[in-house]
Amino acid sequence: MNPQAKLIFITSLLLGTTITISSNHWMTAWAGLEINTLAVLPLISKSHHPRAIEAATKYFLTQATASALVLFSSMINAWHTGQWDITQLTHPMSCLILTSALAIKLGLAPFHFWFPEVLQGSPLTTGLLLSTVMKLPPISLLFMTSPSLNPTLMTSMAILSTALGGWMGLNQTQIRKILAFSSISHLGWMAIIITYSPKLTLMNFYLYTLITMTVFLTLNTIKVLKLSTLMTTWTKTPALSAMLLLTMLSLAGLPPLTGFIPKWLIIQELTKQNMISTAMTISLLSLLGLFFYLRLAYCATITLPPHTTNHMKQWHTNKPTSTLIAILVILSTALLPISPLITSSI
Repeated sequence: MNPQAKLIFITSLLLGTTITISSNHWMTAWAGLEINTLAVLPLISKSHHPRAIEAATKYFLTQATASALVLFSSMINAWHTGQWDITQLTHPMSCLILTSALAIKLGLAPFHFWFPEVLQGSPLTTGLLLSTVMKLPPISLLFMTSPSLNPTLMTSMAILSTALGGWMGLNQTQIRKILAFSSISHLGWMAIIITYSPKLTLMNFYLYTLITMTVFLTLNTIKVLKLSTLMTTWTKTPALSAMLLLTMLSLAGLPPLTGFIPKWLIIQELTKQNMISTAMTISLLSLLGLFFYLRLAYCATITLPPHTTNHMKQWHTNKPTSTLIAILVILSTALLPISPLITSSI
């Protein structure tokens, strides 16, 4: 892709995200969402592969539908209340339609069907944008409208997302699809707490973005897309594979790694809200995700292939060095000691 064109698309992506996050009016928020969608489409389809074109088409149709529903819900609310302010969403039908629209944009179950297919057809760098930056505007809209959301509906969608994200990721061999179902599962953790502690949802999203960025950039550095390829990385980049192991365990939420902080605080908040059974359910469902994280970590560090592969041999590859990945790995694994500071800020 032309560097100037790529610069325009990335700038438009940041512009759309900024417009949506900083807006108070529903029309400007909708315009930011549309700019986001149009900016990321060329990045998805830049390889001109049929799978990439299919992914871009699916992404465009689902995002256009969700944006139309956002506009529809804001118009219904304005019709009944005379308010276009995002924080003044009070009509029940508008709240229901908006929740569905943002669930489609995020990939929350039962509207998760598009996300694994789109991520599978996208390059790893674009997949990183789809998993992190593109989810920030819908999360921010949920944050601003959190007092109006239905707690029962959000809890049901969250548990369903965690269950489906765990179950459907078990039999996958494509790493991008595994990370897509991982994203759906983590979105369940964010959605379950949005009506009780919106700041905790944002903190969960920030830490998830940090860890996911580490995983995607590491996989992009070692050029891995499948589990069978991941098995050959230990002989080429042992240090990077070991760091990938720790980052995967952090993404799974195991102590004493960074990913344990949001799960710990969310379970604590649910217990304060007398939702002990809900906290137990979502904790047990996260064990499903732990299985495929452990499988990824096992393939990356312990398994050696018993046959000769078609990939480049160890002496044919350049040793990748990246300061950014080193910094991200440290942040993705070692932030647990500052959790009291995070708790006090929430």
